[in-house]
Amino acid sequence: MSLTNTPEITVNGHVIPASAIDTEVQYHPAENRRKAMIQAAETLIIGEILVQKAAEKGLCDTLDRNLVDQQPALIDSLIDLEISTPVATEQECQRYFEVNTDKFTSSPLVEANHILLAAEPKDLEQRAQMQTLALTLIEQLQNQEATFAQLAKAYSICPSKEVGGSLGQLSNGQTVSEFERQVFAADIGLMPTPVESRYGFHIVLIARKVAGKPLSYDLVKDKIAIYLNDKVQRKAISQYLHRIVSEADIQGFHFDVDTSPLMQ
Repeated sequence: MSLTNTPEITVNGHVIPASAIDTEVQYHPAENRRKAMIQAAETLIIGEILVQKAAEKGLCDTLDRNLVDQQPALIDSLIDLEISTPVATEQECQRYFEVNTDKFTSSPLVEANHILLAAEPKDLEQRAQMQTLALTLIEQLQNQEATFAQLAKAYSICPSKEVGGSLGQLSNGQTVSEFERQVFAADIGLMPTPVESRYGFHIVLIARKVAGKPLSYDLVKDKIAIYLNDKVQRKAISQYLHRIVSEADIQGFHFDVDTSPLMQ
């Protein structure tokens, strides 16, 4: 028996005990226990229905709700058997490319120098001190009281301080996202405010920017085909789950297939 008022659910006559839902809850972080319980219950219900369907199709011999976790290939086999999805044509790929040409460019490049003032993410006092120091150093640079190389040598904890703080040319994915997002959006020159990252505060000088160049269709058509095929398959799987859950006899729980995020 559950100690937390978790319901006992039956799916086509097969019981999902409250204890199984209580165990599953830990894998579904939510703002409160009720929402976590709902997500856990929906996950187990879908898993139970899939295993039942796999047994019905002769893909397994027993109705073991753990089969989904133990044998993911079983579910893949069921999906392959039950769902037929069209493959994107050359014309569809070409059309997608023509409508979304802005998405297909080479990575832009940024040549930057930085001074890293280290601060631990959870040390709020240290982070406040380093932010204040960063603003002070930026003001010194703006007033030409020191060169960037001099301040990098004196204050930066990054090895780049030995070469004037130079990071060389950066492309997408080479630095942490919070740093990259701000630096790639900045104009050439000294950034007027420090860039905060998980490592601390960065004083950044943008030396040069090179915009990404358009890519030809031949270079991206395979990726477009994969994307379109995956999109169609996800929709087909969602529709399949919607159907089999709607057809199931579920007692002890109201499964709202139209609003459940697991059905999307």
